[in-house]
Amino acid sequence: MYVFVLDQNLKPLDPCHPARARELLKADRAAVFRRYPFTIVLKDRTIENSVVHPHRIKIDPGSKTTGIAVVQEPIGRVTTAIEVTHRGQVIRDALLSRRVLRRGRRNRKTRYRQPRFLNRTRKKGWLPPSLESRIANIMTWVQRIRKFCPVIAISQELVRFDTSALVNPEISGIDYQRGELFGFEVKEYLLAKWGRKCVYCDALNLPLEVEHIVAKSRGGTNRVSNLTLACRPCNQGKGNQLIEQFITGKPDLLKRILAQAKTPLKHAAAVNATRWELFRRLQQTGLPIETGSGGLTKFNRKTKGIEKSHWADAACVGTSTPQQLLIKPIKPLLVVSIGHGRRQRCGTDRYGFPIRHAQRAKFFMGFGTGDILKANIPAGKYAGIYIGRVAIRFKPSFKLTTGGKSFDVHPKYLQVIHKADGFAVL
Repeated sequence: MYVFVLDQNLKPLDPCHPARARELLKADRAAVFRRYPFTIVLKDRTIENSVVHPHRIKIDPGSKTTGIAVVQEPIGRVTTAIEVTHRGQVIRDALLSRRVLRRGRRNRKTRYRQPRFLNRTRKKGWLPPSLESRIANIMTWVQRIRKFCPVIAISQELVRFDTSALVNPEISGIDYQRGELFGFEVKEYLLAKWGRKCVYCDALNLPLEVEHIVAKSRGGTNRVSNLTLACRPCNQGKGNQLIEQFITGKPDLLKRILAQAKTPLKHAAAVNATRWELFRRLQQTGLPIETGSGGLTKFNRKTKGIEKSHWADAACVGTSTPQQLLIKPIKPLLVVSIGHGRRQRCGTDRYGFPIRHAQRAKFFMGFGTGDILKANIPAGKYAGIYIGRVAIRFKPSFKLTTGGKSFDVHPKYLQVIHKADGFAVL
């Protein structure tokens, strides 16, 4: 991806090619401002004597991974590609574990206490922490990009599937039902629902066809609850047979298909639960917001011959997508949300008895757990230069993890490269 550039007053300029950034750093005309995303600050340039082009942030929200792309508007060049992996499931599991522990303690200590949950209120727009973290991650990176790049607008994939464009007998208007994006909406929904493989033989990386579970000649409909995906041999082999006849002798497969046909998408539900709140928060940035559907995103990506990925989908969001996208030299920045530590002060053994207590302070001698540091160790078993993450102790002996190994190092040999910010870069 391109390198973000700031002028000497820390105002964003156009991103530059990594080779150009190396030349500026080597000539001492620039200095490193931030490691992730890599940003340089020019020592001899201001925004007044520079030509700055408008850029657009494009977002493809996902339940597990969100794709973000920055596109230079006039020429359609993708300058930045980021894939953010969320930790919603980790948060949910941690909350469930905490609930079990608290419930067990209440049952042991206050067995006859009256229930008090009816006096709890939640503010309007409240979301569970597992969903709130997804929105917070996206907004964090949107704000960061705005600091380092001249952004004038934002595009968001607001709905994963345009359900009104799916086959629905209650919707009138054959022109709308059979519009240009009709097939893309249905196919994209089915690909996500059935795992992008043949439902009968589990074949992968083959062209898949839309298959009617109950054939239309036997009274089946075009509702998405009656549709699945199959490879051509399975589709032709089934014909208009009943599904019970076609996969006879496989009761487990039959049960799974019939159950999955009526099961809503778990991850799509998570995206749908957060999409409007994310839209409202993006509006608070004051920038123009464009929205589009997942079917439109796939249509744009297919017509431009771009391979599927989270950041590529983000670059194709909305009607603002140019006719040609310049994406050749781009490699995405892979970001994983790791959180900001724990509030738990007491550590326990496997039986639940306390064995240690953590300090309340999060910093010691200017360092914090999770910081990326450069260690220059002059002598000893681990003599050399290392770069890794540190876990602080409240004594001058920190634990540095780098290259799959960990060892103790004195803080006087450490230099901060990147402060912990709740994310890790792969």
